[in-house]
Amino acid sequence: MSSTSKTRTVVRGGGSGAVYGLGLIGALVYYWQHAHGFWAHVWAIAEAILWPAFVIYHLLGHIAT
Repeated sequence: MSSTSKTRTVVRGGGSGAVYGLGLIGALVYYWQHAHGFWAHVWAIAEAILWPAFVIYHLLGHIAT
């Protein structure tokens, strides 16, 4: 007798990547429009990638005061 077991994996909450991706695109557009010059555009790309860290930093700064 051989028993065959089948497992099923359920993934929930997979939409957060899409939300972060839309936030990334929105931040890139925002920072890109406000950049003037080559290095400012390079920094705009970095800011677009790191925007959640900036949001948390400023949010905690407002909460602390």
